[in-house]
Amino acid sequence: MKIAYQGIAGSYSESCAKEMYPGCETIPCKTFDECFERANSDNSIKSIIPESNKTTGNIGVEYLIFKYRLNIYAEHFYPIKHNLLGIKGSKITNIKDVYSHAQALSQSTEFIKKNNFNENIRADTAGSAKYVSETNDKTKGAIASDLSAEIYNLEILKEKIQDDKNNVTRFLLMGKDIYQPEFKKDKYITSILFKLKSKPAALYSALSGFAINGINMTKLQSFPEKNSFSSYFFLCDIDGHIESEKIKNSLEELGLHCEDMHVLGVYNSDKFRQK
Repeated sequence: MKIAYQGIAGSYSESCAKEMYPGCETIPCKTFDECFERANSDNSIKSIIPESNKTTGNIGVEYLIFKYRLNIYAEHFYPIKHNLLGIKGSKITNIKDVYSHAQALSQSTEFIKKNNFNENIRADTAGSAKYVSETNDKTKGAIASDLSAEIYNLEILKEKIQDDKNNVTRFLLMGKDIYQPEFKKDKYITSILFKLKSKPAALYSALSGFAINGINMTKLQSFPEKNSFSSYFFLCDIDGHIESEKIKNSLEELGLHCEDMHVLGVYNSDKFRQK
């Protein structure tokens, strides 16, 4: 399997892909947009995308999910363990500037403030590790994975510096071809994208079918349509398989109130949800 990810070797996205699919071929991309584009233009390539984090919330890829409307094949909750990395021979007391992705910096706020580091935002965590390695400067550190330390020959100055020691990120595996698992006794998630008709109490009316049918909604997020602050799309995750009678009825009710509705995917619920 070929999986595109944002970042360079040693990123959390790549590590998640290899945990989900050992032996997969990973393809680094500079941006999330490139990840989606690679999967959209080549059926043999899947894309792994961080969708939300337990500590900092949504990653901000909703507009790309809307733009490309790729099918979601799987979700995986991957533990994020940030480390402070420095060049060989450096110590925490040497570090003045730390470099990392904005999300990683936000997730390590307490440690950064405690040590009075200067924050520097870069495109990704692994790229930050590579940069620090190339500078060979004891005053510079990177917040990244232990795999990044190994790849870029850096020393782990402090392990697990994230504010939440049980920090996890939800990743989605996506691709162009439509596929959904056979409806059995497993636990499933159905993800949909919809735009409501412009009328009073539209959202309340649209979601009433889920309440009537006893369907649990695990995610509901709104975001504005391009060039508009009056028209919104909604991303929604619901517990269950689309072939379930209750979900069929709920989606039929939802459809009556929508201008646009698209099923993004039906996939097995990650076991992390059952903890």
